Amino acid sequence: MFKALILNQQDKKTTAEICQIDESQLPEGEVLIDVDYSSLNYKDGLAITGKGRIVRQFPMVPGIDLAGQVIESKDGRYQAGDNVVLTGWGVGEGHWGGMAEKASLQADWLVPLPQGMSSKQAMMIGTAGLTGMLCVQALVDAGIKPESGEILVTGASGGVGSVAVTLLAQLGYQVVAVTGRVEENGELLKQLGASRVIPRSELEEPIRPLDKQLWAGAVDTAGSKILAKVLSQISYDGAVAACGLANGFDLPTTVMPFILRGVKLLGVDSVSCPYPRRMAAWKRIAEILPASYYQQACREIELEQAAEYAEAIINGQVTGRIVIKL
Repeated sequence: MFKALILNQQDKKTTAEICQIDESQLPEGEVLIDVDYSSLNYKDGLAITGKGRIVRQFPMVPGIDLAGQVIESKDGRYQAGDNVVLTGWGVGEGHWGGMAEKASLQADWLVPLPQGMSSKQAMMIGTAGLTGMLCVQALVDAGIKPESGEILVTGASGGVGSVAVTLLAQLGYQVVAVTGRVEENGELLKQLGASRVIPRSELEEPIRPLDKQLWAGAVDTAGSKILAKVLSQISYDGAVAACGLANGFDLPTTVMPFILRGVKLLGVDSVSCPYPRRMAAWKRIAEILPASYYQQACREIELEQAAEYAEAIINGQVTGRIVIKL
């Protein structure tokens, strides 16, 4: 028997309960894992509170991320004792996820834990950090260089944003962090590497088809009107890596930034990211992310606190990354 957070649905309302379950209750998988840590992402918050249509079947163990050791494997790529990481692939939505002491998963969903990185550090990075790295790489691949100008990061207090700020600063970019909580998080964001911090309200002003050219590039986690505003302010031949919809999934913009300034809108997905790109991103994170990040932008909780923090994360009250010790 082992401990798990189980989501069920009663009268169209989601319930979350810590239960003792047996290995025989786990879904079919090729690799059985002893989970060290999971993490709490925005998507997990929506799943646990039932405030988003995330979970596709009940009962469900949430947790789109996990890290731990292989107990047994039917796939030759992994042996008992191997340290592995999982992010994405619909785990915690359609297949039982990381908020349990054991998990049964497909081998294709796993990557080896990067050398020199602990399971806890991997979850301090998690889906958010992987997505942040993929966004940064998208800007690099688009030809945006440190000398090109300032890079804007929206939702900088969140998991993706805080990692993106840190990685960009480590690569020599001048980073402008956007947050709705400047007084609360401004100093932390500067410690992570932001050259300056601006309030989200500056991006909530009326949108023009083309605004003053301010940013060489951007990482956007918000979507909707904020992304539209950012696009109108990108400099000629600049680029925006878009990976989130915290502000909404619509995009009330025009073609003007694209056809008059050559702006590039780069969609970034980490859920189904192919193994070679995923592995390269993890390796790059291990190389670039400074040790100070892990102390400055992360908090550890117990599984029993997951529901409480799920409510907080969807209400925008969580800064940085939340890791769950199993």
